[in-house]
Amino acid sequence: MSRSIPGILFLMCVALSWGHGVSAAEAPNVLFIAVDDLNDWISCLGGHPDCKTPNIDRLASRGVLFTNAHCAAPACNPSRAALMTGIRPSSSGVYLNSQPWRPAMPDAVTLPQHFRNNGYEAVGSGKIFHGRYNDLGSWDDYLKQTGDPKPVPAVLNDPHSRAGTIIWGVLDVEDKEMSDYKMANYAIDYLGKKHEKPFFLACGIYRPHMPWQVPRKYYDMYPLDKIQLPQVPDDDLDDVPAAGVRMAKPAGDHAKILKTDNWRYSVQAYLASIAFADVQVGRVLDALDASPYAKNTIVVLWGDHGWHLGEKHHWRKFSLWEEATRVPLMMVVPGVTKSDLRCDQAVDFMNIYPTLCELCQLPIGGYLDGVSMVPLLKDPDIIWERPALTTHGRLNHALRDNQYRLIRYRDGSEELYDHKTDSMEWKNLADDPQYAEVKQRLAKSFPSKNALAAPNDTKQSRNQNKQRPGNKKNKSSKQ
Repeated sequence: MSRSIPGILFLMCVALSWGHGVSAAEAPNVLFIAVDDLNDWISCLGGHPDCKTPNIDRLASRGVLFTNAHCAAPACNPSRAALMTGIRPSSSGVYLNSQPWRPAMPDAVTLPQHFRNNGYEAVGSGKIFHGRYNDLGSWDDYLKQTGDPKPVPAVLNDPHSRAGTIIWGVLDVEDKEMSDYKMANYAIDYLGKKHEKPFFLACGIYRPHMPWQVPRKYYDMYPLDKIQLPQVPDDDLDDVPAAGVRMAKPAGDHAKILKTDNWRYSVQAYLASIAFADVQVGRVLDALDASPYAKNTIVVLWGDHGWHLGEKHHWRKFSLWEEATRVPLMMVVPGVTKSDLRCDQAVDFMNIYPTLCELCQLPIGGYLDGVSMVPLLKDPDIIWERPALTTHGRLNHALRDNQYRLIRYRDGSEELYDHKTDSMEWKNLADDPQYAEVKQRLAKSFPSKNALAAPNDTKQSRNQNKQRPGNKKNKSSKQ
């Protein structure tokens, strides 16, 4: 009899955490879809006129699409670590890809852990945490990302299949040979089974992360002669302070892309990779629709950060401009969200953790750096006066509200852009005295704490140097 007491106490705690008498059978499930390196080119956000993402658009139409959402950091590891722990880079010290996040936050309770602790089964596949820094203790079961087929030698050696370390290429393989197809299969199979507990199911899609090597049919969707390139003025960096120019590294990737005449080829490859990822998302959504969980599952889709393809003469993420910080975010919540809603309020990813807690009636820890967005899910037009904050390296921050972006670098230099008149951030207004009040108002939201940088992974030190903000001697990181 005594051995049953802990189990009884656990069930009592679970029932209390769900609150209001909600039983385990009635608790909402969560389908949590991450798409790596996906910027705002998806068609529902309108970032590129040719981009075709019917499945992601289908999901967006079912609930709330956040059109002004921003990552916590413009790099995979710090962005994902922040989202999954609810703790900002400026609070944790995890600023770069090369800093293992768990040693820096040994007591952090990750999002799936929190759901596990409150009676859920937490399972996942693919890239949810960054690469080598997965947290197996967060999962009841987890399928690791596997490798993809490689192009044939003729493609690998084609000068129009790479520019430096920006790599792409056509694959003559079936979708089922791709890792993302297998990661989606894990979620599909899980949704096809009966589960006694409510679940937190994460599905990480790796593309459009490099290398942009996907089956030929996705390339065929975007004929090379019809590719539209980003509009980039020659003087795009002329009014950017030196700290920003160092982040952009115009003499690196962008110079190589231009020198090798690969801009059109690389944009085609990125669009093809998005199309491939969209199909995998659609397969998972179809499985959800066909499952008994369709009416009781919250769906969240997010991209971990944006991606430059020449804007500001920059490629990759690793910057504090709109192209690197703006991200896809959409949420479908049965019984809460209405269909075809768009929320234009500036939000950031620190709010996802507490939002899911409130929706699933789980405790919300006071240590979390974000707040619940449930009010926005119910009414996307309410007043929301919390600028989105993105951090890249210690003391380098960007704030984005509904109209302006204010960037402040470690050396104190600044950029200010008015998105009402300058959506591409071509005119830096930071030195214009008529915007002093705007800057002062926004600056109040810069973090008061700027934690010392967490220790680097020595095995990743080379990549750390490549992506260090303001590093003048090294190339951009390949991660």
